[in-house]
Amino acid sequence: MVPAVGRRLDARYAPTYICIMMQQSVFQTLADPTRLRIVEALAAGEQAVGDLVRAVDIDQSGVSRHLRILGEAGFVVMRPDGARRLYSLRPEPFHAIDDWVRSYRRLWEGRLDRFDAALARRGSARQSEGEK
Repeated sequence: MVPAVGRRLDARYAPTYICIMMQQSVFQTLADPTRLRIVEALAAGEQAVGDLVRAVDIDQSGVSRHLRILGEAGFVVMRPDGARRLYSLRPEPFHAIDDWVRSYRRLWEGRLDRFDAALARRGSARQSEGEK
């Protein structure tokens, strides 16, 4: 339930609302194709901006803008190395995504297992009727 603008959020729904908004923010951050390419490039390990510019084939200012957004969302961390700025992925947001997906995986696996069992019962019933 998303509260209407100008109305107070019922305290019972606040944790759920905050969790939903955080998940939307996480997925919106990763939904951008350029940011996703940067994340994929960083999966190989720490890289300088220049390396990322070559990897994602956009100009330096664009890469820097996307790195700032990824950093604000908690996906990347910057480490200064002299004049260079080295970027790497932070594992925590990816663990949070994995936990969230895992909760739905359990839900759907249970439902699909029950569906499979129902189909098997239905197939067995039809087979029994065909033998008569």
